[in-house]
Amino acid sequence: MSTVINDIEVIKAKTTKIHEVDFDNLKFGTVFSDHMLVCDYNKGQWHAPKVMPYQPITLDPSAKIFHYGQSVFEGMKAYKDAEDQVWLFRPLDNFKRLNISSKRLAMPELPETYFMEGLKALLKVDKDWIPKGEGRSLYIRPFVFASGNGFHASPADAYKFIIATAPSGSYFSGKVKVLIEQTYSRSANGGVGFAKAGGNYAGQFYPTQLAIEKGYQQVIWTDDNTHEFIEEAGAMNIFVRIEDTLITAPTSDRILDGITRKSIIELAKSEGMDVEIRKLSVREVVEAAKEGTLKEMFGAGTAAVVSPISGFGYNGEDYMLPELEETYASFLKKRIVDIQTNNAVDPFGWRYKVV
Repeated sequence: MSTVINDIEVIKAKTTKIHEVDFDNLKFGTVFSDHMLVCDYNKGQWHAPKVMPYQPITLDPSAKIFHYGQSVFEGMKAYKDAEDQVWLFRPLDNFKRLNISSKRLAMPELPETYFMEGLKALLKVDKDWIPKGEGRSLYIRPFVFASGNGFHASPADAYKFIIATAPSGSYFSGKVKVLIEQTYSRSANGGVGFAKAGGNYAGQFYPTQLAIEKGYQQVIWTDDNTHEFIEEAGAMNIFVRIEDTLITAPTSDRILDGITRKSIIELAKSEGMDVEIRKLSVREVVEAAKEGTLKEMFGAGTAAVVSPISGFGYNGEDYMLPELEETYASFLKKRIVDIQTNNAVDPFGWRYKVV
């Protein structure tokens, strides 16, 4: 039996798994809620999405996702405040970026109504899966992939758009130690580094594993040509504070236009912080560390919001950052999280009410 929410057909699960979940001990992205949104593209158009029970999907071995990697995704969160109201954070930015990524991989763009109304319908059905409390949220994973069949190296003729969700606690705990990469590259000019393509992340795993074997948790990516300039940190954008100036690299073909990144820049400027968006050389960071002017480094992304960096390795030498009582990282994270969770005024119009 089905119902309709926001003009979206909803087929509800016969039973719920929610009572089996230990919400006090959630590992990121390992427990999934009862329902998902599914939307199919074929015969040249997207067909109406449906909310249905979370379940495996069946694909032919010749589905082009397996052979040519047409796959893009987004990362979002839903928050529940003290009054059980549900909020999203800049969801239209995620929708727009999903279509930018899709276009770069020759995939069809989604209608906004299917994304937004489908997402809202899904969250209303699985509202009970959104945990309350500090650091808790419902992680949302919208993704599109090639489901059409064939071994010919060409775009598929069929695609699937799915939104799956996972109740989550904090993504990272504590600070991370990173290694500045001097051999491998995350992306290149003219490539797909700016898109949230699955292959971008697959290509990071091997060099990251090499860094882990050396005692680091993540990699700082540098430019593909000279490895002289700081670009990203692991799967996040990166910010560096030298004295009282917050610096981050400009977006490009190689660097993701992160939504958290944009929010930090706007928020920091509104707080009167000195923010520079410019190329930042490894040499400048190393010299600042030696001179004692390097105050902070942190990653920024949806899952972690802000992930402080305790130190970095470069050319066989480790550089540790100072332990500060008050940091830009903690201040900016709290300000963003307070807006996301409806614990503070939102002067930017970032918060989006679902129900």
